[in-house]
Amino acid sequence: MKKLLLALSFVTLFTLVACADNRPIDRSQLPATAQTFLTTHFADAKVSLVTKDRDLMETTYDVVFVDGSSVEFNGKGEWKDVECRTGVVPEAIVPNAILDHVRANYPGVTIRKINRDRYDWEVELSNRLELQFDTQFRLMEIDN
Repeated sequence: MKKLLLALSFVTLFTLVACADNRPIDRSQLPATAQTFLTTHFADAKVSLVTKDRDLMETTYDVVFVDGSSVEFNGKGEWKDVECRTGVVPEAIVPNAILDHVRANYPGVTIRKINRDRYDWEVELSNRLELQFDTQFRLMEIDN
């Protein structure tokens, strides 16, 4: 019985992995919202690679720039994650409450990465601190 359950587990796992589809696409194949975001906030950045990742639960799009920075979008083209390797995250996409907190507590420090989901917001600062905020933008955690 154990062997049968183990075999079924492997078949299920293999099926789930086989259903995943991660492939390069052209920038013009991104959802319109994502294209507008890139034009607005990363107009001068050169795109190196755009991929569409489709699995059983969701579709995401990843855009990687020549300098190593990246943006991840959900299936609707809304940004989920922005990482700027050499620059800073555009202030226009950062909620004012987070910007105000960073400016007040970390003068001279910039936001290099921001991630949002339905539960929280996470930012990584240029001094390598990571801040986690809840959906009401209350600071929940600081990580070194």
